[in-house]
Order: sequence, then structure tokens, then C-alpha cells
Amino acid sequence: MTQREEAAEGGQKPLRKGMAEKRQAITGGARTVFGREGYTRASIDAIAAEAGVSTRTIYNHFGDKENLFRAVLLESAASVTAATEGLFERHLRKVRDIEEDLLDFARDWVGQAEAHPGHFAVVRQIIPEGSRLPADVLAEWQRIGPQATQEALGRWLLELGGQGLLAVDATNARKAARHLALLVGGGVTAESYFGALPLAQGAVDEIVRDGVEIFLRLYGV
Repeated sequence: MTQREEAAEGGQKPLRKGMAEKRQAITGGARTVFGREGYTRASIDAIAAEAGVSTRTIYNHFGDKENLFRAVLLESAASVTAATEGLFERHLRKVRDIEEDLLDFARDWVGQAEAHPGHFAVVRQIIPEGSRLPADVLAEWQRIGPQATQEALGRWLLELGGQGLLAVDATNARKAARHLALLVGGGVTAESYFGALPLAQGAVDEIVRDGVEIFLRLYGV
């Protein structure tokens, strides 16, 4: 019995599963290579070797390197955004002590880079290569990644403002979210050179605490 006949007899489930697993192997290998080499230097041959597939398989699934990069960056950005929104939900739904709860939240938030190292390795490569990357891909990454995260954070800060815990309302919620992101995540990013130089936990804690304290001076009640 041929593979096609076997797939037909089984309702095509084995074939579909195999295709999904192959695609996952390709995107995983590509994420590793793009994160290590950057977009320009990464080759389809290197990605194929990392993924354990042929170059023909990659072209059959994605067409070219640009489409593969688009899939890798946007899919991982969506995944990280969803995980971050879950973190917002976990920490900010029931706030009892605004300073301590924000500190706990911020510590977990900056830990996202360690939780999703492959994605942030690719993002780190975007900084020096931005002018050589497809503009529409970068715009879509911003929309479903950083912008979506800040918009979600703004909604949570607005909710805390409605509870009287922060001086945040509809006029400044987006700005408050941007400030918190810069003071906490931006501080760790700058000190670690976008994760290239891992920071000691004590240094991370100091940046997070300073960032939350400054944020509360701006938006505390």
C-alpha cells in the first residue's frame, strides 16, 4: 500500500500529522539559525541541516527564505504575546498591594526572555538588520508583538486605575503602559545588550525595583 493509499484509508490523518511535524521541525530549525546567524546570513541549507529535512522540503512548505522568516517571527511573536497576556491576567486581576504585586509581575515579565529564548534571539538580530528586513514583516511583528502587548497592559492598568490603585484613566493608559515597559523591560534590555550579556539576578531585581518605584511616582495615588 502506498503512502497516499494509507493516508486515504486513515482519513489522511497520518499524512496531515506528518506534515505538521515536518513544518514544526522546519520552523524550529529556522528559529535557531535565524537567531544565531541573522536573516541575511542564514541560508536555507543551514536551516535544512538544523531541521533535519531537505532544502526541497523547506521550499515546498514556505516557498522562499522571506516567507519562512515571516512565519517564524510572526508565529513566535503571537505565542509570546499570548503567554504575556496570561501573565498579565495572573498578576493583575487581583491586586492587593500595588507596589508588591507590580514587583512580582515585573519580575515575571522580564523573565519572558528566558522562557522564550529562541524568539528573543531572533528579535535581537532584528536590531542590527532592521534596514535589510522586509518592512511589511517588521510592521506585522510590531502589531502582533510589542504593540499588542502594550495595548493589553494598558487595559490592565486602566482597570487598576478604575479601582483607585493607580492614577490611570482612558487619557493616559497607553502612555502608562509604554512607561512601565520602558522602565522595567527596557532597563533590563539595555543593561544586557538585548540579552547578549546575561545579568545576575541581583542586577535584574535592582532594575525592576527601580523601574516600579519610578512608575509609581508617576502614576501612584
